[in-house]
Amino acid sequence: MGTDRVGKVCIVGASGKLGQYMVRHALERGYEVVGVCRERSVPKLAPFEGRMTVVPGATNDPEVIRRAVAGCDGVLTVLVPWGVRQYASGTAQAVLDHAEPGARLVFSCGWHITRDGKDRYSRTFLAAVRVAALLGRLVRAVEIDDQVEACRRVFASGTRWTVVRGSSLEEGESQGLPVWSRHVGDPVLASDLTRRVDFALFMVEALTDDSLLQEAPAIVGCRTPSALAHGPGPGEYA
Repeated sequence: MGTDRVGKVCIVGASGKLGQYMVRHALERGYEVVGVCRERSVPKLAPFEGRMTVVPGATNDPEVIRRAVAGCDGVLTVLVPWGVRQYASGTAQAVLDHAEPGARLVFSCGWHITRDGKDRYSRTFLAAVRVAALLGRLVRAVEIDDQVEACRRVFASGTRWTVVRGSSLEEGESQGLPVWSRHVGDPVLASDLTRRVDFALFMVEALTDDSLLQEAPAIVGCRTPSALAHGPGPGEYA
């Protein structure tokens, strides 16, 4: 897909920190933007009033998503594992079911998602994921396994998807397009840090980058020590 074929974009989860950055990047590119968020979160999008359309509702509600993605050339989806009602997988399925045929679908998740089982994780990382999953279930707040299921459905679909796997995130001014690799554990990713604004930049950039079709890039900030030591350049495959 070339840039000239992207005119209208839906951002699912637009009111969150990552979502708001994606809204900003998409508007800067001149895209018509439709945002989806829970009704109580609509005020968070006030800075963009008059510049985008907001569809309030749960992102795992198929009818909400059907209305929001109508006519969109691309859909950017934040897969949030909130609660214990299959929120992430429900959101992913609604997007897969209702996006326009041929639309570019870009999903966000963490490094813990693996597509082919070739990612190499440290014991510390795996322990942290297990603890987070256990605590999330105990307090009924987070369902990490459901994010895994959401990505499994995306990987199995015949759509024009990309799943962007983010490292640890920090706030700050943009450093540029992150560097990516196919597998966690590759030296270029060792710094495990990306500016949230640049995670959003990579998501929006993926809409028009056919080299990322049906890829699950793991990203890291282009100015981090590992990227400078091992990366070929901002945004390039390592």
